This record gives sequence, structure tokens and C-alpha cells, in this order.
Amino acid sequence: MRALRDHLDVQEVSYPATSRARTVAADVLWYPRLRADADVLHCPTFRGPFRARQPLVVTVHDVAVLRHPEWFNRWTATYSRIAVPRVVAAATRVIAVSEFTKRELGSLLRVPAERVRVIPNGVEDVFRPDGPRADGEYVLAVGTLEPRKNLARIAAAVDGELRVVGARGWGGVDPPPNVTWLGDVSDEELARLYRGARCLVYASLYEGYGIPVAEALACGCAIVTTAGSAMEEIAGRDATYVDPASVESIRDGIGRASAPTARRVATWREVAQRTQAVYEEVA
Repeated sequence: MRALRDHLDVQEVSYPATSRARTVAADVLWYPRLRADADVLHCPTFRGPFRARQPLVVTVHDVAVLRHPEWFNRWTATYSRIAVPRVVAAATRVIAVSEFTKRELGSLLRVPAERVRVIPNGVEDVFRPDGPRADGEYVLAVGTLEPRKNLARIAAAVDGELRVVGARGWGGVDPPPNVTWLGDVSDEELARLYRGARCLVYASLYEGYGIPVAEALACGCAIVTTAGSAMEEIAGRDATYVDPASVESIRDGIGRASAPTARRVATWREVAQRTQAVYEEVA
């Protein structure tokens, strides 16, 4: 959002969901009828209007809630089954954060490829190889505590200390007793943790992109992640790939991981420039 404001007149519209009742009200009453006094309406998630009254751009990060509704709470799973197809169908253009997500949109929602623009996520400038490193001999995992992050298997695969960064989420996922749970940390502290880690283990069961993999790559941190996933688009040969359903495969990957040469990844400023091009295309 900050990068877009550098070049465009951006008006932010929101309905603060400060309670469960307000969340339901937003989903049922506000989002489906959403309209803004603007040349283009951009919804950065798939919560948006069911009928476009102006050029509509919708960013889809993943369709996990459709592919695996059992990983989400009942309201999110039920609402998304109704809302996501309608919002995506109403969009003039859909931004997918990876080629994997673009394929999922075609497979699950029959979105024509010509309506989709792939714009990968960016990372903040703080994620770079030079800078302070956290002390200790540890493996790092990053992500909200939710079922698809696969934390129990990751914890079982780590011999030694596992540090976990991420907010408490849903699905009854608690930090395993043998990990050091750090909760949310600043970007500066997270970069320090990437630089000091033996490796990042991001063996998620499903992702549309995988921002921690991009951040780790920018910091020169060794990466262990899921084979056949969207993360391969980010890391290419600079990661060790594993079967996320196998503790032994994850453990073996940790043993084989080696630090890549830090690689530049897209910045949010570049993401904003490509997003602006989509606005110009539909306006």
C-alpha cells in the first residue's frame, strides 16, 4: 500500500472487524455490496463485491480454503465456498501471486488464463544478507500457527532447537512443547533470525506463494521446503525439497540443506509498479 501511494491517489476503504458479530456483518452485508468512489476498486484478498460496479481487481494469494476447507473454521469455510467464486467471477482482472495459484484458479474456479496476471509477492528491504545474526544453533520455522503449516511434523524432524516465529492462528494448533515459540517479531528481528539459522524449514502442506522462503533467500539462509509446491517458483535450485507428509524426509532435508548465495527477490515497490499496470489495463 505504501508503495502504491507514491504514484497513485489511493483511497482505502474498510470495515473494521473488531468482533465476531462485525466479521459476520462485513462478510454478509458489507463486502458483497462494496463500492468505492474510484476509477478502479482493488480487493487485496478474495473478500469483495459479488457484482462489479466499476473495474474490479482481486488479488488471490491461494485457494486453500476451497482445496482444503477442513483446515479452516466453519464460518470461513462455509462463507468462502459461497463468496470466493462470486468475487473472482466479478473481477475484471485477477492477480495471482504465483503460477501455481493461477493454475489452481483455472482448475477449481475455471478462471480463463487471459483474465489472470501473475505478480509475485515482494519482501521488505530489511531482508538482506548483511546485518546482525541471532546467536545459537537452531532451525527456524516461520508462519501462523494453523494446520497447513505442518508444525508438528517439522518439530518432530528437528534434532536440537527449533525456533518458531508466528502468531497464534486457528485449528487448535499449539506450539509443540519442544520448540522455542517467539510469536510475532519485527522484520528486523526476523531478518536477524534468518541470518543466524542453520536453515529455514517451511514444509507447508499448501501455499500459494511462501513469503518466508523469499525472505530467507534474500538473507542467504538455507531453505528446506515442500517439493512440487509454489515455493519452487521462488527458490528454484537454491532450496532442499522434501515430502511434507514424512518426518524422515524433513529430517533428511535438514541434514542436506546448505546456504545458497543470497539472491535478490522482488521488492514491494516493484510489485506496486506491476499492480499499477493492471489498473491502467482495466481503467
